[in-house]
Amino acid sequence: MPPSTRTTPSAFRDLPSVVWTIFAGTIVNRLGYLVTPFLVFFLASRGVTGGDTSYVLGALGAGNLIGPAVGGVLADRIGRRPTMLIGLIGAAAAQGALFLAPGVWTMAAAALLISAAGSTVSPAAFALLADAVDSERRRRAYALFGWGVNIGTAVAGVLGGYLAAQGYWLLFAVDAGSMLLYALVVTVRLKEPKREASQQRKDGIGYGVVFRDRLALLLLPLFGVQLFVYSLTEVALPLAVRDSGLSPAVYGAMAAVNAVMVVALQPFATAWLARVPQLVVQSAGSALIAVGVALTGLADSVAGYTVSVVVWSLGEVVVAGIAAGVFANLAPEHARGRYQGAFSWTWGMARFAALTLGVTVYTAVTPATLWWTALVAGTATAAATLTLKTRIERRAAHDLAA
Repeated sequence: MPPSTRTTPSAFRDLPSVVWTIFAGTIVNRLGYLVTPFLVFFLASRGVTGGDTSYVLGALGAGNLIGPAVGGVLADRIGRRPTMLIGLIGAAAAQGALFLAPGVWTMAAAALLISAAGSTVSPAAFALLADAVDSERRRRAYALFGWGVNIGTAVAGVLGGYLAAQGYWLLFAVDAGSMLLYALVVTVRLKEPKREASQQRKDGIGYGVVFRDRLALLLLPLFGVQLFVYSLTEVALPLAVRDSGLSPAVYGAMAAVNAVMVVALQPFATAWLARVPQLVVQSAGSALIAVGVALTGLADSVAGYTVSVVVWSLGEVVVAGIAAGVFANLAPEHARGRYQGAFSWTWGMARFAALTLGVTVYTAVTPATLWWTALVAGTATAAATLTLKTRIERRAAHDLAA
């Protein structure tokens, strides 16, 4: 059941129990989201540095290209709950494989499995959220999901820094345990929504239904570039912190600053901005993220990194739930899993580009080149997204009339 309305932020009070269950499970899962943010430091502790690090990070990014595509199809084909369970249990097993891997290539293989299995979950969970609420409430449902991510991350950022100092094996144990606990929540609390067989067969089982949607194909690359810029906060920020001679605990503290800001501000921002056109808010927030990420290039102390994190965190608060909600509203009912698979694949592509291209530019060219690129690309795509506002509103009005 949803929490009492007396204790629930106003933006989320009318959301159904399915949304709150996914929210709670997400908090549990993200409490153990520890290995990936500290992977650079773990690899260094195993003697993996320089170019070999990029192989493992690249494999981690590549898995995020496989998982969403598979997860979207499975969510429409076999159901939301089974897809989530496959991903959670598979990712938990892969955590153990990565910790025990004896060399760079086995580490890369395990990292690929972690991200592939873990990213299978998102399309199914997002489709389940879209099934549970109407188009007017989807932005808030996805914002609540993001709020859960950051509540978990707020604790995990501090916890991760402490556990890493005690021994990296603790990171892996907590990560795997949290995934298995989320799988238990899915098993006990979530029910598979009923879908008509004729709808499941409509347009086949592949991604042709998405590829024929011209508006979706315009939005995906624009969102993808914005997500690439945001992904640099997870990928390039720890490299910058390390190169400034600061400890892994500093990066953990920066992650906690971000998470605490989002936890504190997001419910209010979601309510305050509810009446503003979504793409206007999305564009403004994306530009703010780009500026904040670019400020990382000027930082070389805890204070400097804190300023940059505060700026892009404000942008994250502003855009919460909008991109996912906009894309969910484009999807026909029978293809929600595949639309969310395409959106999650775009997320995966952004992270893959950050882990490979971003790291390459940072290490092989100059860090300044990466930060300037982030600023220009982020602000340009934010402006381009705003130009689609009329077409998206017209599409939404047509769908409501139908």
